[in-house]
Amino acid sequence: MRIGQGSAVLSTAGGDVGLVDSLGRAINYLRVSVTDRCDFRCTYCMSEAMTFLPKRDLLSLEEIDRLCSAFVARGTRKLRITGGEPLVRNGVMKLFRSLSRHLAGGALDELTLTTNGALLSRYAAELADCGVKRVNVSLDTIDPQKFHKITRRGNLANVLDGISAAQAAGLSVKINAVALTCFEENEFRALVEWAHGRGIDISFIEVMPLGELEEQRVDQYLPLDRVRVQLAARWTLDDINFSTGGPARYVRVRETGGRIGFITPMTHNFCDSCNRVRVTCRGLLYMCLGQNDSVDLRAPLRASPDDALLDAAIDLAIARKPKGHDFIIERAVAPVVGRHMSATGG
Repeated sequence: MRIGQGSAVLSTAGGDVGLVDSLGRAINYLRVSVTDRCDFRCTYCMSEAMTFLPKRDLLSLEEIDRLCSAFVARGTRKLRITGGEPLVRNGVMKLFRSLSRHLAGGALDELTLTTNGALLSRYAAELADCGVKRVNVSLDTIDPQKFHKITRRGNLANVLDGISAAQAAGLSVKINAVALTCFEENEFRALVEWAHGRGIDISFIEVMPLGELEEQRVDQYLPLDRVRVQLAARWTLDDINFSTGGPARYVRVRETGGRIGFITPMTHNFCDSCNRVRVTCRGLLYMCLGQNDSVDLRAPLRASPDDALLDAAIDLAIARKPKGHDFIIERAVAPVVGRHMSATGG
C-alpha cells in the first residue's frame, strides 16, 4: 500500500510491515543514541570544551524503549545502541534487558552496541546475557601515547581489557578505526595484525565533516584508497561479498584469514544502498547523517500513550529520506553539518 505521492511505502512481504523510502530502499536498520556524553574527547569527533544537553532534554530510557519498539513493529530488523558513549548512560542495561524481548520473540534479528570500550569490561557479560551477540569498539591505534593524544583522556589498557572481557563473554568484536593523516603506514598494519591475531575484524573509516573542531578536517582527512594501497603492500587483499548490514566494503586478508572493511563516505559514498536512519538522545530522527533535515519524534511520543502520532511522524521522516549526503572536505570551508557526530549517534 502506498500512502500518497512521495510517502513511505508499507510492505507486507514476509508478513512484516516494513518502511520503504521514495527511492525504494527498505529502511530496516535503526541507530539510536542514548546520550551525547562521552568519557573521551576524540580530536576528530569532539571539541575539547563540549557543551552537552541538559538531562531534562533527553528521552527517558522508557521512551527510548517505546520508540525502538515502534520501529521494530514497522519492520526494523537491526537495532544499534550508540552515543556519545552509551555505557555512560545511567541504567542503560535496563534498556538492553527490555529490548531483548524483541530478540526472544523473533521480531528483531540483532541488537548491537557501538562503544569506545572503556567501560566494556564492566558490562560485557550482562550484554551477552541480554542477547547481544556483537559489539563495535572504536579503536584507532594500539600505541598508548598516540591513543591518549587522540582521545585526550582515554586509557588504552582499559579498552583492551574491555575487548578481552567481551570476547570472554562470547561476544563477537569488530574494531572501527578512523584513518587519520597523523598515522604512519606501520600503524595501520600493526592495528590489523593485532586485531586479526585475536580473531577480530576491523573497519577503517574516513573522517567526515561533522561539527566545528579545533583542527581543520582537511588536515586530518586520509582517503581510504591510500590505506588500502599501504595494506596491499604487506598482504594479499581479496574482495569478498560480505556484509554486516552496514556500509563497509570488505576484503579478506589471505595471509591472516581476517576481514578488513572500508567505510568511504567521502571517496566512494554508499548512499544508493542506505538502509538506516538515526535517532538522537533527544528524539530527533535524522534520515541522513550528512544532512540537517530531521523530524521530531519526542513530541508525538509524549503527546499520546498510543503510537498513532509517532507512526505518522516516522512515515513523514522516511518519505523525506534524501538520495544521499553532501559531504565534501575543503580547506577553509565550514563543516557540511554543524552538529558533532556525538550529537547524532554513531
